[in-house]
Amino acid sequence: MSHLAISQVSLTAPVGSDFSIRRSVFKAQSINFNDKSWAPLLPLDLKTKNGGLRNQRIVCMSVQQASVPKVAVSPLQLEDANEPPLNTYKPKEPYTATIRSVERIVGPKAPGEPCHIVIDHDGNVPYWEGQSYGVIPPGENPKKPGAPQNVRLYSIASSRYGDYFDGKTTSLCVRRAVYYDPKTGKEDPSKNGVCSNFLCNSKPGDKIKITGPAGKIMLLPEDNPNATHIMIATGTGVAPYRGYLRRMFMESVPKFKFGGLAWLFLGVANTDSLLYDEEFTKYLKDYPDNFRYNIALSREHKNNRGGKMYVQDKIEEYSDEIFKLLDDGAHIYFCGLRGMMPGIQETLKRVADGRGENWEEKLSQLKKNKQWHVEVY
Repeated sequence: MSHLAISQVSLTAPVGSDFSIRRSVFKAQSINFNDKSWAPLLPLDLKTKNGGLRNQRIVCMSVQQASVPKVAVSPLQLEDANEPPLNTYKPKEPYTATIRSVERIVGPKAPGEPCHIVIDHDGNVPYWEGQSYGVIPPGENPKKPGAPQNVRLYSIASSRYGDYFDGKTTSLCVRRAVYYDPKTGKEDPSKNGVCSNFLCNSKPGDKIKITGPAGKIMLLPEDNPNATHIMIATGTGVAPYRGYLRRMFMESVPKFKFGGLAWLFLGVANTDSLLYDEEFTKYLKDYPDNFRYNIALSREHKNNRGGKMYVQDKIEEYSDEIFKLLDDGAHIYFCGLRGMMPGIQETLKRVADGRGENWEEKLSQLKKNKQWHVEVY
């Protein structure tokens, strides 16, 4: 951090919004915030020493959007393809990329440790918003001696232009998987997640083997720039939506001018667990007619029945609006832990029953119309 100055940025929320605003510490070069000409060119240096990683609280790449509504991106040739890139690199011949930065992005009271990881692929592994990268951690496959580790898929948390807006990086949002012995309560490193810990422990300059990009179900439909997109996430499942929203509200993309509604529902444990909150709050401030943001904090909020507030409870609060938007053609997306879906499905069925609708028939029609998008893990 020798050549960086520390700047503090404070954001203000509209009255009545149901999310918390936290002052964030950003790393920024010494710049004049009244001069907007710097924004498309500023290469923020997010490198940190991993020794203090678990105690840091940093939101990546937020200074730029705090100063200008749109940022120039390149190369615009990334807009030319009619079909998304798929499996450019396969497990037997992965691409060797470089770790650019690793940052813890939650506060000290968060029960887990999600990290924002920026990977430099030098423009050789292009992708679209909503796709995933495969990561092959180092080491031998314990079930196949002599063979490499299996591929782990991670949803991409950046637009196709990456956090530096030059088409050369990809960002992942990865929660460190840690195992605690139920009897002793102590961490057992031998049972920790191999790939998540490899990624969260990585340092700038480390090499990483990646595959992909993969996936089409979560691609952002852009045939109608005025469409409604309802995005539902738990935890790191917010990753693809960060990519969508940067494309919609942060980047100046000549071929895509979003004029519809993006509505994000995010469920996490507590205020310190909110991911990319400053970015989303900024969109809410700058685009109040095009962006809505609702959060469910299970350890801080209560639902209408007095129990813990989960994302499905927040959906139920707004169910009349959501069902009307779906009837009008809105797309709805779900991303996060597989365990989120039964509760959400149960809630949607209960709401449909209360409206005199058959949920199974409605769901079938949503899938037929390609309005229903699910990626759980």
